[in-house]
Amino acid sequence: MPPPSMATENSTNASRAEELKTLANEAFKAHKYSQAIDLYTQAIEVDEHNAVYWANRAFAHTKLEEYGSAIQDATQAIEIDPRYSKGYYRRGAAHMAMGKFKEALKDFQQVKKLCPNDPDAAKKLKECEKVVMKQKFEEAISVPESEKRSVVDSIDYHTIARSSSGMEIKAVIAVAVKLRWWYWWSEEPLRCKDCLLLRTLIIGIIRNVFGSKLRLMMELVGVGIFDVEPQYAGARIEGDVVTLDFVKKMMDDFKNQKSLHKRYAYQIILQIRELLLALPSLVDITVPNGKHFTVCGDVHGQFFDLINIFELNGLPSEDNPYLFNGDFVDRGSFSLEVILTLFAFKCMSPSAIYLSRGNHETKSMNKIYGFEGEVRSKLSDKFVELFAEVFCCLPLAHVINEKVFVVHGGLFSVDGVKLSDIRAIDRFCEPPEEGLMCELLWSDPQPQLGRGPSKRGVGLSFGADVTERFLQDNNLDLVVRSHEVKDEGYEIEHDGKLITVFSAPNYCDQMGNKGAFIRFEAPNLKPNIVTFSAVPHPDVKPMAYANNFLRMYS
Repeated sequence: MPPPSMATENSTNASRAEELKTLANEAFKAHKYSQAIDLYTQAIEVDEHNAVYWANRAFAHTKLEEYGSAIQDATQAIEIDPRYSKGYYRRGAAHMAMGKFKEALKDFQQVKKLCPNDPDAAKKLKECEKVVMKQKFEEAISVPESEKRSVVDSIDYHTIARSSSGMEIKAVIAVAVKLRWWYWWSEEPLRCKDCLLLRTLIIGIIRNVFGSKLRLMMELVGVGIFDVEPQYAGARIEGDVVTLDFVKKMMDDFKNQKSLHKRYAYQIILQIRELLLALPSLVDITVPNGKHFTVCGDVHGQFFDLINIFELNGLPSEDNPYLFNGDFVDRGSFSLEVILTLFAFKCMSPSAIYLSRGNHETKSMNKIYGFEGEVRSKLSDKFVELFAEVFCCLPLAHVINEKVFVVHGGLFSVDGVKLSDIRAIDRFCEPPEEGLMCELLWSDPQPQLGRGPSKRGVGLSFGADVTERFLQDNNLDLVVRSHEVKDEGYEIEHDGKLITVFSAPNYCDQMGNKGAFIRFEAPNLKPNIVTFSAVPHPDVKPMAYANNFLRMYS
């Protein structure tokens, strides 16, 4: 039995830890997640053997998208109390958010085992099982990389727009629908060998009937559209040139929640693909003396806040150029409107706007965080494939006037990386889980010197000394990056050598943060940071198109 003095001390510590936990819970409810993490940390320092504190801190890390830290904390909670179901739940949710579905499934199976009569646990497990089964199915029918063809090969928007003579093709499609052939011809996954044989048979019949018109037939069926209907009153591209008038009309339509015709969406995406293919992985930008240049951070599908940026700072043009530094899509439910607007401006004037890839311009993130679902809902599966291909063409970083290095995520796990190494990256792929490309998209700065593990579970954290050495090695003055929500829309770190800029105010309609952008004036390129608040948007919630489980968890 412990002496009375020790028992009193233990009781005092437990009371103090509970007080800190209560304060942390209040901060969490107020969406002050960083403050909540600090308070949970203090509670853990007082009583490190309480699994609840670790699990609660894991939840706060999840809200800040710090999934690596969330997994570490949840694992610690499980080690303290292997029967604490919330530890498995928090870890499973973090695994799911990172796209590690099989690991998540194991955790939710354990939750169900510990809480067999909990309907919420059963529901979460069922959703997780569905995701894992879908992933296994997609892996089973996937085509090896060496055999994949570009989806662009099956699309010709000129033909789509001018195919008014194809009455016999429309007739065949009508017959196919009546015979229920359309099911096997459509973008639905094949479910058996018989379906594949039937589809092959149909293609053979069409080839014999139409001969040289086969490609047109396949395009029309695959794309699912014909001419631009006479009653369509939205924005139109005349010929092959995207004009400012078109972009303005398109943005006005988007503000009124109207859609762009698929024919013009195809045209914009195919044109931007050609522009991006010609660019290097590291793009050099020259700002003449007396001119300015604007850098924006994450937009994350917040279209109405994007429009507000243009109202505050002017539309993109050769005299008012922009760089949007990745994470255009996901989470916000107007991601399609954002990406088509940015792509259209790039098509209109390539030197008016520059675009850099973020960690959310990837298949794995789009599948979880909403863009894939949004594109399927507003356009079609064909566009999902097309966007995925185009995102792989986006450059990875930019350098302004040989002095300012702009990248979505951050720096590297090794010293000595030169700009020439970044230019040499073969970026035309989904990002790997390690290496320079991964670190450019995922890494974050840290207040400590040196390097540390990533709080996200991907990339790394790097200190001011790492930033200083990179700048010296490449004769640069400043690193500008995005990737992290900041209360004021920006944060200056690493002795003024690194600036984070984030342009999605009140992120996900709950963070309460400001947005920001940076204007650089040549020749001195002194950063002028402008902050702004969120503006109203139609009543479509963030994550409306996201993975079912993630919506449930949010």
